[in-house]
Amino acid sequence: MRSWQLAAGSAAAGLALAAGAIAVAGPWDNGQRTAERAHAAALGRSGAHHGTRPAGDPVRARPDAAPSAPGVLPGTVAPGTAPAGAATGLAEALRPLLARPALGPGPAASVVDAATGRVLFAAGPGRPVTPASTIKIATAAAALSALGPEHRIETRTVAAPGGPVVLVGGGDPTLTARTGRTDGASLRVLAADTAKALKAAGRTSVTLGYDAGLFTGPTAHPIGAGNENLAPVTALAVDQGRLDASTSGTAARGADPAADAARAFAAGLAREGVTVTGRPAPVKAAAGAAPLAIVRSAPLAVLVERMLTQSDNDIAEALARQTALASGAPASFEGAAKAVTARLAALGLPMAGTRFADGSGLDRRDRLTAAFLTALLAEAADPARPALRPLLTGLPVAGFTGTLRGRYTGPGTPPEPLAPGLVRAKTGTLSGVNSLAGTVVTPSGRLLSFAFLATDTPSAEQAQPALDALAAALVTHG
Repeated sequence: MRSWQLAAGSAAAGLALAAGAIAVAGPWDNGQRTAERAHAAALGRSGAHHGTRPAGDPVRARPDAAPSAPGVLPGTVAPGTAPAGAATGLAEALRPLLARPALGPGPAASVVDAATGRVLFAAGPGRPVTPASTIKIATAAAALSALGPEHRIETRTVAAPGGPVVLVGGGDPTLTARTGRTDGASLRVLAADTAKALKAAGRTSVTLGYDAGLFTGPTAHPIGAGNENLAPVTALAVDQGRLDASTSGTAARGADPAADAARAFAAGLAREGVTVTGRPAPVKAAAGAAPLAIVRSAPLAVLVERMLTQSDNDIAEALARQTALASGAPASFEGAAKAVTARLAALGLPMAGTRFADGSGLDRRDRLTAAFLTALLAEAADPARPALRPLLTGLPVAGFTGTLRGRYTGPGTPPEPLAPGLVRAKTGTLSGVNSLAGTVVTPSGRLLSFAFLATDTPSAEQAQPALDALAAALVTHG
């Protein structure tokens, strides 16, 4: 049986965001949704609490992952109590919306009651189509299944006696070298801790190497090098290789993010009073090298939320490779595809026709079905799958966060009511491809999962409002 409590939590979060809290706090806060944390505090629970570094531990003290609060909106209906004729009424509402020319010829659709698994509406649900960024939901599920929501990605420094200091990349896509950033591991902190360890050993002048060998295979995505949607995929990078001050969206990227990260680290050591002689060089860290310092990313649950909310391609490709590493596969495009497929199949999902050519959805060879996406979203609502909950909490909120911030904000007229705060969904956009997959809570309190996948669309400007109308119709007709 699926979780009616989670349906309540989703609605509560949407309504809380509609009140304006999310505009100030942002969609994630130390791994816990703001609305949920506020409720937990009201119950006397604490959020993240900070510990101290044990003696001899090179790891920078860090907060534990904040616990998730339970659902906070009562009054949802019990599973299996959908009114008679509900599916018929829903079909009557959705069919004319699906027939709009803006959605191209024959878009695929699936709507499922998340509590019972009952299919409420379907149109070509098993037809494999290019999903664009809705594939990130699958990437997230595979990573969470492989690693767990508390997993953190390490970046470290090591040194053999008399040898160079080596900066070792662990594939953290949120590592930052900027000041004032608190949403990722800090290269500046790593430099400060490394310098402290070096000085304690009497070393104030070193050579520097960097090891980005954890990921293998081509670093360039099949869309080609130099694309502003994604940096070269490497195990060592800072600020996603961005050459401007942006933190999300498209941006010019450096051609060699690992070398750029090493140069930034060398500058950090210099600020801390340790001289780096010569230029940083690519090396392989010696097996017996002693650890100097470590920084760790936020918990995987936080990375998943950020990836889904902002449709972050760099995080998506990194998490696909982390899934490969956890599965004993090569951390390459090919190895990640095999590992992601295996992890999703193990969840019992309908895999027929699926293909995972990448983790981000930028590759047009990707294939998903609408039935796969709704089954996965319903699985994330299952109380037996608590590790998958970030799939739901990370979905953009209509009219308020991420890639849905500027959507669902018009006046809305029947029979297409707009639903700010009530629709939560992952968007997908490529030229000629537009998709939307997520959840809604109906007025009767039922959580529905949905997926609408359109190809050969005339333009995103036409397709997106048509997709939004489909999802919004679920609010009143679901």
